[in-house]
Amino acid sequence: MDLTQKTDRQIDVWITNHEDQGATNAPLYRSLLEERVRRSQAKHKLDFGKSLALLKQAAIEQRCTSYGDLAKASGVDWSQARHQMNGPNGHLDRLLDICHAQSLPVLTAICVNQNHLEDGELGDEALTGFISGVQRLGFAVTDARAFHHECRNKCWQWGRDQSVP
Repeated sequence: MDLTQKTDRQIDVWITNHEDQGATNAPLYRSLLEERVRRSQAKHKLDFGKSLALLKQAAIEQRCTSYGDLAKASGVDWSQARHQMNGPNGHLDRLLDICHAQSLPVLTAICVNQNHLEDGELGDEALTGFISGVQRLGFAVTDARAFHHECRNKCWQWGRDQSVP
C-alpha cells in the first residue's frame, strides 16, 4: 500500500483505529507512524533525524540530554523550539513514533530538563506528557515514575549493547 497517496486525515484515522484496537505492534501501524513523521518533518523546524541521532548517542554514552540540546542539534533557537517540543503532535511525541516504528527503546525517556541532566528525572508535567505518549503506543503503565525509570534503564542497556561486537 502506498501511504504517500493517502491524506493526512486518513493516516491519522488509521493510526487512531490501530491504537483503539490495541494493534500498536502491527506492521501497518509502524508504517503509518513513519509516514506521519515524514509528513510532520515538513511542518517542523526541529529535525527528527538529528534529534534521534542525539538521543541514540546519549544512550550509548549512558547520559541524559536536554530539550535544549535537541533544539541545538537542529540549529533552532530554544525560543522557537520550545513551542514545537511538547503536546500530542509535538516533536517529542513524533520521536516516540519513530522509536516505536523502528523497534527502539523509548529514547525520549533520557531527554529531560536542563536542571535534571544529572539525575535523569522528568518533572511532573514532562512525566505526564511522556506517559500519555507511551500509553497511546500501547504500553501499560501502572506507576508513571517507575515506568519512566524502566524505560530509561532500557535506553542505557540498548546503548551498552551498541558497543558490543
